Amino acid sequence: MDAKLMIAISSGKTAAQCSQLLGHHGSSLPGKVALRLYPGTLRALAARAERGVILVTGTNGKTTTNNMLARVLLEAGYRVICNREGANLISGVTTAFLRKATASGHLEFDWAVLEVDEASVPGVAAEVDPRMVVVTNFFRDQLDRYGELDKTVTLIDDALGRLPQTQLVLNADDPLVAQFGGLASPAVFFGLAPHARVVERRHHTRESRFCPLCGKELNYAFYHYSQLGLFRCPDCGFRRPEPEVEGLQARYLEDGVACTIRRGGRDYPLELPTQGFYNLYNALAAFAAGTLLGVEPERVIESLESYEPATGRLQRFRYRDKPVYLNLVKNPAGFNESLALLRTDGRRKDVFIAVNDNVADGRDISWLWDVDFEVLEELQRNVAGFVCSGLRGEEMAVRLKYAGVALQKIVAEPNLKEAVGRALDGPGVAAYFFATYTALWPVEKVLRSRVTPERGKQHAGSRPSIS
Repeated sequence: MDAKLMIAISSGKTAAQCSQLLGHHGSSLPGKVALRLYPGTLRALAARAERGVILVTGTNGKTTTNNMLARVLLEAGYRVICNREGANLISGVTTAFLRKATASGHLEFDWAVLEVDEASVPGVAAEVDPRMVVVTNFFRDQLDRYGELDKTVTLIDDALGRLPQTQLVLNADDPLVAQFGGLASPAVFFGLAPHARVVERRHHTRESRFCPLCGKELNYAFYHYSQLGLFRCPDCGFRRPEPEVEGLQARYLEDGVACTIRRGGRDYPLELPTQGFYNLYNALAAFAAGTLLGVEPERVIESLESYEPATGRLQRFRYRDKPVYLNLVKNPAGFNESLALLRTDGRRKDVFIAVNDNVADGRDISWLWDVDFEVLEELQRNVAGFVCSGLRGEEMAVRLKYAGVALQKIVAEPNLKEAVGRALDGPGVAAYFFATYTALWPVEKVLRSRVTPERGKQHAGSRPSIS
């Protein structure tokens, strides 16, 4: 083995130990150190995949989709490397490999399943030569970092154009994603069929009004949310592709969502132990990718139905007899879907919102004015109170005021621990916690000190771990 690679691996592992001793997760620093010492570290380690590397990207849902797919492959008996915590820049991706490598550089695995930040896709793809790329959706996110959405889409388009032999798994319902179907032959599409919650008219944030191929305004028969729906261009004929994997009869359960997945003329019932229609998209993507990689559909369903959310992806806790949910919010489309959870839950609730404006969150918080908080004016009768915290908690409180929420229901509490306590001890019978990225881990830490994590459905026997 190249001596420079061994030094990079050893140094990265030392950095991981130091980071953890200081109370950090050590999910990015080891990769940064290794790449600084030897820029070819990721390329060398990824080349040892016995079956291949899979990249999962997009604006929302990539952490959940990535972890679902990794779980599917792991439970099918494969050795899997995965950046489970969501460290999705090239440093975090490299760290996932370093964790599995021995100090001497020995590394054996079948699949690497890697969540990759949209802007990092070109650099990561050039290093790992992916066998498959899964694209979930595109929404505006961190305008001060990415710029307008067109820039992000162009980055992905250019990267995928350099991978003509790579299998693409694409969201048929998002025109910004579906346009990539011509870049590989054949692309496989997943999507949702009409269901009770579809919206016929445009209302809140739509990221794509115009055809990505010719610029003509798209016609929609209906929307699932944001720009996801049944679209057609009246000018050039671009339209929603027919999905090979489609979710039928999507519906809410008491504490989850369900649909019937149709693939190849056969139907497979699915009940996910987590809320949110957007999680059906994540499951459909994982189902499409898993079956393409040779896992039996029934086994994929079994893995999905035992899925346990990662930190802040509608994570469930219990405080005394009170169910508690923690969800990451980072852009208008995602926040709107989080607010939809409040609409479907008829119980009296306490709502906590923590907004930070650190670099990882995006310094520009003007996106909060694009979130459809106005729905809360009607929903607030089932909300006991709103607790706003984080570095920009006061601005969040102002946004709720202008959305029509009664002032007596809004509290701005800068002390995060006190704010979490207020929401937990509120009079509601359930509590929803929403937090931006850098607020998420601190909120989760406070919650864990006071609540009990809830586990999803388990299969008999031990469950292997994902690195």
